[in-house]
Amino acid sequence: MAKIKKGDLVQVITGAKAERGGDRGKQGKVLRVFPDTNRVLVEGINRVTKHTKVGQSQRGTKTGGIEVVEASIHISNVALVDPSTKKPTRVGFRTETVERDGVKREVRVRVAKSSGKDI
Repeated sequence: MAKIKKGDLVQVITGAKAERGGDRGKQGKVLRVFPDTNRVLVEGINRVTKHTKVGQSQRGTKTGGIEVVEASIHISNVALVDPSTKKPTRVGFRTETVERDGVKREVRVRVAKSSGKDI
């Protein structure tokens, strides 16, 4: 089970501050997780300008030009935001026994280290 998943609210904890044009302290929703490279794509964070080749679509409209898109950021540079305090926290796990349809099963639950509440 991963500590950060798609849809989680995370905060950037490294890099330049927002006053200096960086992203530290900004919060955003995780759009995609790349587990093989340990990177995440966060909404509104690490925006870069991308130059795409100008072409034509089937209908004849022009495509391409300069667009601003989000680039991935390393997973160690973001921290999960605790839903109760709205501050970054570390993630721990707790195992619970859940009974469903007469079958007992061990389930790992993500827990915020700072408050101890479920995520």
